[in-house]
Amino acid sequence: MKIADYELLLKLYDIGTIRGTAKAILISQPAVTQRLKYIEAYYNEEIFIRTPKRLVLTPSGEKILNHARKMVDQEEAFKNMLSETSQQVRGTLSIACSSLISQRFLPSILGKYTARFPKVTIDLVTGISEDIKRNYLDYHVSIIRGDKLKENTCVKLFSDPLYIFDTERFSSSGELKKRPLISFKSDDSMHALVDDWLYHHNDEIKPLKTIRVDQIETCKQFMMQGIGMAVLPESVSDSMKREYAYRPLKLNGKPLTRDTWVCYQKGILKLPQVHEFVNMLTSESFLP
Repeated sequence: MKIADYELLLKLYDIGTIRGTAKAILISQPAVTQRLKYIEAYYNEEIFIRTPKRLVLTPSGEKILNHARKMVDQEEAFKNMLSETSQQVRGTLSIACSSLISQRFLPSILGKYTARFPKVTIDLVTGISEDIKRNYLDYHVSIIRGDKLKENTCVKLFSDPLYIFDTERFSSSGELKKRPLISFKSDDSMHALVDDWLYHHNDEIKPLKTIRVDQIETCKQFMMQGIGMAVLPESVSDSMKREYAYRPLKLNGKPLTRDTWVCYQKGILKLPQVHEFVNMLTSESFLP
């Protein structure tokens, strides 16, 4: 059995379907099915029961999955041990990163990092910060937005001011503005910030309805087409403040911001590849 086979079993269990797993690991569905059949034949045991909704572990499958998890953990620990004892920066660097940061800033940072340390393998997962926080133990480094991770070392990378944009002007004479609000998928802390600000400004701005979209870029494009207002951070606004009406979000005279953090577990900086990445990240200038 190869480590990749054990990793496939863990991925099948986490995702729950052959189709979803194939999509996640970028191989065909028949290839995943064939590899699972090989593993089951190797152990001469059925590992998963195929139900219409998801894969269900058999009793033998539970034991095999526990064994797979141990083998993957041992392999990762061995790689980390080699990296820790080697003077050359190599090994695997696993990163979980907020989607916004991964789209706007991470490509250039990783470009510089891989050019300097070509023997490091990058394992990158992106998503919303709430999901990353739930699974932070799976990664060397977590780059998140909003509240920092408890029981971790966290360094603030930057504070990102929030603005509400629209193609239509914001009244300066106290006239109530009624427009749809376009909202992008984010974690609860972001939505709570916006909701709190709207509550305290309900005599000035009243959303007629909320239009929810998946991506922040989609939200931005909808606003530019005049579909409604959108609350966007400074980091994605580019030249928008020169072209569209906007207001900074403030409460009690203080700007509302989204903090971005890099978080890691105690002792993980002993790994040279992690230490170098955190150094590079914390030296970066994210906003002008």
